[in-house]
Amino acid sequence: MLSLIGLIGGLLLLIVLTIRGVNLFIAAPLCALLVAITNGISVFTGDANFVTTYMSGFSGFVASWFFMFLLGAIFGKFMEDTGAADALAQAIIAKLGYKRAVIAVIAACAILTYGGVSLFVVAFSVYPMALSLFKDANLPRRFIPATMAFGSVTFTMTSAGSPEIQNWIPIQYLGTSPFAAWEVSLVVACFMASFGYWWLSRMVKNAVANGESFHALAIDPVKKVRKYPPAYTGFIPLLVVLVVSFLLHDKYSQYALIAALGGGVLTLMLINYRYFQDMGEAINTGTLGALNAIGNTAAVVGFGAIAKNTEAFAQTVDLMTQIPGNELIGAAIAVSVIAGLTGSASGGQVIALPEVAPHYLDQGVNPEQLHRIVSISSGALDSLPHNGYVVTTIRAICHETHKAAYGPMAALTVVVPLLGLCLAIALFIIL
Repeated sequence: MLSLIGLIGGLLLLIVLTIRGVNLFIAAPLCALLVAITNGISVFTGDANFVTTYMSGFSGFVASWFFMFLLGAIFGKFMEDTGAADALAQAIIAKLGYKRAVIAVIAACAILTYGGVSLFVVAFSVYPMALSLFKDANLPRRFIPATMAFGSVTFTMTSAGSPEIQNWIPIQYLGTSPFAAWEVSLVVACFMASFGYWWLSRMVKNAVANGESFHALAIDPVKKVRKYPPAYTGFIPLLVVLVVSFLLHDKYSQYALIAALGGGVLTLMLINYRYFQDMGEAINTGTLGALNAIGNTAAVVGFGAIAKNTEAFAQTVDLMTQIPGNELIGAAIAVSVIAGLTGSASGGQVIALPEVAPHYLDQGVNPEQLHRIVSISSGALDSLPHNGYVVTTIRAICHETHKAAYGPMAALTVVVPLLGLCLAIALFIIL
């Protein structure tokens, strides 16, 4: 009992501290220590002690994602410093009008995500354009994280055909394809996209009606009287990232992102070289931003590493994978809960599928249906406040607080996917 109380208490404490704005380099290890102590994990001694386990999770994430974060941050800063982001934003506003700023950001994120670009990289890449669009349209900036997240982690990340790992992990356990149950997936994706956009638009309109508007921060780039590059010079580097990532994804997996982002950075340098204000400063600022972003995320990953090594977590996994009743509902609950505990959609799948897949396949569950349910359910409760992507996007990239920005993000990345999950289950049961 103490083990379970410690696990839940540590998770709730992490969520509360995150929302209150406590530095994650302090909050995450502190909460992880609470979980470790209540679960009998030694702080210093033994092979699986607290320090070793936490830092293995922390350093493992940094080792896997450092170059992607670094190049993604530099790419974003180059887009900003050359004026390419502003030029692209102005062109979009001219074509679509100020009222279409939100859908322009959603579309940019969706295209890059469905093209195989990492969610973190999409956030770095699109933020400069999103900031410029929201500023020109005078919309409250606290909705930028939710807008980018909606275009990245809802109707794109877990849909049939998506190259994101949340759609690929089930393949090795179920013997399916990335297009598993594509008919139902298409219906669910359309529902999430349309309903989510309606909800987001309503929230933004209500905020504007209540007197909210865009407010600049001291760290925002200051628009100066300058010569801006042509709008296409902001689009071409994004296209390079998308195309290179798509072409190399199958062969090199996540390493394709290094080549894609490197290509994007080089393209920006080549076609916009004469528009740089201060390339050296852009590189320095981008590098520091990348370190901050990956450090915050790794701190939360370290917490997840401790949580996964507790007795309470093992018991929770065992309980979740033996839920009676409809098999698809049981699988959805299991993956959702585990993804919520670890703060990771992919983590929830990797932990649950080795138990869920054989259990339900032996019972005759359609593997394509199970694939789609596992994929969609992993993208709901994973977006709780302590999720690495949520923390990075709100704090490190958009420079907002959870108090201001997490509400809209929760509505779009937790509630909307849960509704989509219910729709998918209903369609599979009916059909």
